[in-house]
Amino acid sequence: MSDHERPPSARRAELLERAYRYVLTHGLAELSLRPLAAAIGSSPRVLLFLFGSKDQLIRDLLGRARVDELAALRRAREAGGTDDFAAAVRATWGWLVDPAHRPMLVLWVQAYARSLSEPGGPWAGFARQTVEDWLGLLAEIGGRADGGGADPALGLALLRGALLDLLATGDAERTTAVVERYLGLLAAAAR
Repeated sequence: MSDHERPPSARRAELLERAYRYVLTHGLAELSLRPLAAAIGSSPRVLLFLFGSKDQLIRDLLGRARVDELAALRRAREAGGTDDFAAAVRATWGWLVDPAHRPMLVLWVQAYARSLSEPGGPWAGFARQTVEDWLGLLAEIGGRADGGGADPALGLALLRGALLDLLATGDAERTTAVVERYLGLLAAAAR
C-alpha cells in the first residue's frame, strides 16, 4: 500500500511528531530506525508499516519541517506588513537568529545539503522548494527582481549566507550587523 493509499492515522501522526522532535535533537544525517523507534516508543516494524519505508519517513519528516518553515515565513510576512521589505527581512532574521530555532535550522541545513548531494533520494527537491518558498515570501512583500531596491534574490542570499555563518560561528552580533548593514544600504538607495 503506498503512502497515498494509507488512511490517516492518529498513531502515524503521533509518531511523526515524536520522530520530528527526535531528529531536531539528533539530526537526519545518520538516521537509523532502531534507535529512532526506541526513542519514540515504537518499533522499526511499526514505523515501516505506518510510513512504508525509511525514505518515506524521511520525506514526511522533511514535510513536517517545512510546516514550521512556512509558519515562520508567514509570521515574518505579517510582522513586516505586505509592502515593507526591510521590516520583513528584519523580522525573518530575528526569527533565524533566535537560539530556540537552532535545532530546526540545523535540520534544515542538513536536508538542504543532502538534497544537493543526493538529488534522487528522499531529499529530492527539498533545496529547490525552500528557495521557492523564501523567494515567494520576499517577492510578496515588496521585493522586485528587476535589480532595483529590494531584490528578493539578494535578500534571500543575504539571509541564507548570514544564517550559515551564524550556525557555523554562533556570532549573532556580527551576522546581525551584516543584515542591518544591508538594510541600511537598501534604505539609502530608496532615498
